Amino acid sequence: MEIDRKTSIMHNIHYFIKWTVLSVITGIVVGAVGAVFGHGVVIATNIWQAHYWTVFLMPVCGLVIVGLYKLFREEKNRGTNMVLDSISSGEEITVATGPLIFVSSILSHMVSASAGREGAALQIGGSMGTLIARLVHLDENDKKIAVMCGMSACFSALFGTPLAAAVFSMEVVSIGLMYYAALVPCVFASFIGAAVSFHFGLAPEHYDIGAFMEFSIPGAALAVLTGILCAVVGILFCSSLHKAGHAYRKYFPNPYIRVLVGSGLYILLTLIFNDRSYNGGGLHLIEKCFEGEIVPCYAFLMKIVFTSVALEAGFRGGEIVPTLCIGATFGATVAALLGMPVGLCAAMGMVCLFVSVTNCPVSTILMAFELFGFEAMPYFAIAIAVSFTLSGYYGLYSSQRFVYSKIRAEHINRQTH
Repeated sequence: MEIDRKTSIMHNIHYFIKWTVLSVITGIVVGAVGAVFGHGVVIATNIWQAHYWTVFLMPVCGLVIVGLYKLFREEKNRGTNMVLDSISSGEEITVATGPLIFVSSILSHMVSASAGREGAALQIGGSMGTLIARLVHLDENDKKIAVMCGMSACFSALFGTPLAAAVFSMEVVSIGLMYYAALVPCVFASFIGAAVSFHFGLAPEHYDIGAFMEFSIPGAALAVLTGILCAVVGILFCSSLHKAGHAYRKYFPNPYIRVLVGSGLYILLTLIFNDRSYNGGGLHLIEKCFEGEIVPCYAFLMKIVFTSVALEAGFRGGEIVPTLCIGATFGATVAALLGMPVGLCAAMGMVCLFVSVTNCPVSTILMAFELFGFEAMPYFAIAIAVSFTLSGYYGLYSSQRFVYSKIRAEHINRQTH
């Protein structure tokens, strides 16, 4: 037994040294690429905000995006779902995944498509993690760790939440089962990726929620109510995305026609809501909520519609920033109806929507801490727990697997709706 323990310790030391070196390399390289991508998204966003007419370029950019994926024979590329499957079932991430999502996401942002950047970050990071694994000849099991390592580094580089990014990559694949073998690589790469990104001028996200009432029984009741309502909104968002995608594919099976139809619908929606509030990822709407500006009570519904129309038509990016925007605007609506602090309710809305569509409660709690500080954590913890439980088995990623039930201490095997 003593020999086995010594052998085990030696294996652990070898693991630690190997993955320290690899995670440092991954953090630096992926963090730098993530910073370039982040600045590209910022520039593209500035372009459409300064020149509203760029929305009329959607048909052209849409055709370019579809054409690029066809040119590289990536028409069946399933994006983030493919990255998740590379960890759970060993599916190979194609070499073209990273460059394609990089270019197509920036094009989507330039024409103000309602798309995020973190979904793209997972694909870029996963693709680069796979490339690094090939270069150093890692086996299949270590390749999965390398993918998670890259995901953490790029997510952290773009959003500036290294704790949440590190845990999210280990938690998102199989709900109820954490990939602890990737703990050191993901944590190291995540913090290094964030540091590299910050060094290149990409500031981390942080919001001041302002004054709020001391946590008490009424406060706990508010957190429970917000969690319940956000679970409903999260289910609505996931269902809208899936049904929009199904309708597009059913009535417009040709991807070129599909993206043209989606562009036309998006332009029409933009003309109807002339102030461009629902265009782009939605960070500008989030900022309005925390600055105390009034947003329409239906803003969260419009953001769901704009996001579903754009992403399911073929534009690329991610769903996370729109998700946070939907949560913030819905939280602001709840605050207005109940006469509660807007900053607190908007923050709870953001984290509750995030957990309801990603099914990752641990990383969501860490994200709440990194985005809003620790003072309001009792509100966040309760609201996140409620929203996670009541959102059922809906989610953004169809490849996400539930290993354990949300409501019973039993093993299950099912995927998100």
